[in-house]
Amino acid sequence: MNKTYITTAIPYVNGVPHIGHAMDYCLADVFARYHRLLGDEVRLQAGVDEHGNKIYQKSEELGLSVEDYVNGNTKKFKDFIAKLNISYTDFIRTTDSDHQRRCQEIWRRLADHIYKAKYEGWYCSGCERFITQKECDENGGICPDHQKPYEELEEENYYFRISDFKDRIREAIESEEMLILPEFRKKEMLKLLEDSPDVSISRSVEHLTWGVPVPGDETQVMYVWMDALSNYITVLGYPDEDIKDWWPAAAQFVGKDILRFHAIIWPAILLGLGLPLPRVILSHGFVLSNGQKMSKSIGNVVDPVEVIDKYGLNAFRYYFLRHIDTFVDSDFTWEKFESAYNNELANDLGNLVQRLATMAKKNGIKLEKQPTFEFDNKYKELMDKFEFSKAFDFVWEKVQSLNKRIDDEKPWILAKNGEKEKLEECLNGIIDDLLNTNYMLSPFIPDTTEKIFEVFDGEINPPSTPLFPKN
Repeated sequence: MNKTYITTAIPYVNGVPHIGHAMDYCLADVFARYHRLLGDEVRLQAGVDEHGNKIYQKSEELGLSVEDYVNGNTKKFKDFIAKLNISYTDFIRTTDSDHQRRCQEIWRRLADHIYKAKYEGWYCSGCERFITQKECDENGGICPDHQKPYEELEEENYYFRISDFKDRIREAIESEEMLILPEFRKKEMLKLLEDSPDVSISRSVEHLTWGVPVPGDETQVMYVWMDALSNYITVLGYPDEDIKDWWPAAAQFVGKDILRFHAIIWPAILLGLGLPLPRVILSHGFVLSNGQKMSKSIGNVVDPVEVIDKYGLNAFRYYFLRHIDTFVDSDFTWEKFESAYNNELANDLGNLVQRLATMAKKNGIKLEKQPTFEFDNKYKELMDKFEFSKAFDFVWEKVQSLNKRIDDEKPWILAKNGEKEKLEECLNGIIDDLLNTNYMLSPFIPDTTEKIFEVFDGEINPPSTPLFPKN
């Protein structure tokens, strides 16, 4: 049995869960469920990043202790993950005492690559990172993601010498030892790597107290990226435990806005520790709303909880895993969503299950045994390449072809003519193919596929209510 380790980016808990978090979780969950079907033992990590200035400042604004603030928001994320039916096995909080102690030991092990220096330059509080003069000039002094001017900062911090690892990271990316997906992001990361400076990994306690203390220096706390990125291995027990059974990760899922940290700083940390690099870093795009980036100021933010509460989890997972491209920015509108729900989920799948089960029940068809499930080669190829939206399309074509097959073979005429043997052969053949198709759908919409398996489990019983009631 292979061991497969999969990670999701840990979000800041200074706000509520949003659609980007949902994409991280759902994509990773699809890959995890797929590998379990392959027979692998899977660990899927999730968690929250609870340190940093933004969190501390937000708690003060609300008049809460920072501990109470992060506890409340962490619960929101855990509830959200449960609402999405994410099959995670490990959950980490960066305030966990084990994580903090392990981070401090990681710092000590990286000591040969760490130095102290004074920083004078630009800083973005929204990104919680320092900005080069070149980047500041290119963006006109304003962060494009947060629409706020960069701050001028002068501070003495510890730095991690990225320059010690640039050649090795470049080689790993170019050789695809560490595969960056999608392909065009690989070129972006190689370009960023060229200009990547040594990175600040601490902040003075004069400016930040809410963080992991730097070992041996009470005037500094660890900066967010050193603390947060380490979670992927501290959750496995590193460095207290040998993690070679699980590390390197088979895949790490991140949004495109934080890919640079995962493709440059994170590999440098791993190389400094003498650990192998992750096999795949997959960055997904943004979900747009009516063609525009979602923004509270524009008022076009799509709340994933609202979608789930209105249409159900499997409708949510269906749309965002099939109609939102795995790799690039894709658009959401309520009109598109409702069309997909009614015309595809309700018509193609819901109606197929209902009429097939009803005909089988009416004509006394029983399944003596479940079919032997197997993956179509094309499906497996797409899933192995992380082309999840294309794999979903491929399976949905099978759903549509089954509807056409019923129309072409007309089992109701066989029943009317009393051709029982042909009828049984026809319906059993279609049911077998439906169940195989359902098996391939199960990583994407697991709750629905479980219900379909129950419908056709020996004694066939049509759903008492439609799987997807039309709106």
